[in-house]
Amino acid sequence: MHCPSCRRANLAEANFCLHCGTRLPRVCPQCQSVLPPDARFCMHCGQALADVSYPLSPPASASTQPVPHQARGANQAPLWAPPLGGSSVHEAERRQLTVLFCDLVGSTALAGQLDPEDWREVVRAYQTACAEVIGRFEGHIAQYLGDGLLVYFGYPQAHEDDALRAVRAGLGMVEAMDTLRLRLVQEWGIRLAVRLGIHTGHFLVFSKP
Repeated sequence: MHCPSCRRANLAEANFCLHCGTRLPRVCPQCQSVLPPDARFCMHCGQALADVSYPLSPPASASTQPVPHQARGANQAPLWAPPLGGSSVHEAERRQLTVLFCDLVGSTALAGQLDPEDWREVVRAYQTACAEVIGRFEGHIAQYLGDGLLVYFGYPQAHEDDALRAVRAGLGMVEAMDTLRLRLVQEWGIRLAVRLGIHTGHFLVFSKP
């Protein structure tokens, strides 16, 4: 299993990257399809997956991810609390973050038209094309969620024009799909389409000293 963020190799049973702490996607042992982390059955071949329970956030030793800043009532629990055992952390830093999400339109129907190995190659080609565009605008791919990509602009590296970079990256991904679509039509007879959403807001970022 290769980490979607740092591309380093990990053990097959790893839930988080051993090198950067990014949560790793689940892979179907039957057809090798990339699945959401909480999947119990493969959406492509129906294979039952091992019931692996692990936290929704990286372990405390890894770099922490941004926590959305929201208004909270006096009786509500905080969105984040320092770890027990006397570990100290820096005070939270409030930062503006732009989040981009992209996934394939009608991926379930498309997967049913292809052999699982061919579908895996299609998804890899799509993810590679998107990752190249995101890298040009210095975005950070936080997670691969099946055929979806969750991307941060403004974390961990911030720019004055992160929102603009996200928009340009989104347009670049659409353009990249136009180029990829021609090859996929010739090889497999399928047409890919992507949908994107972009949102900018304030987040609290915690880091260890």
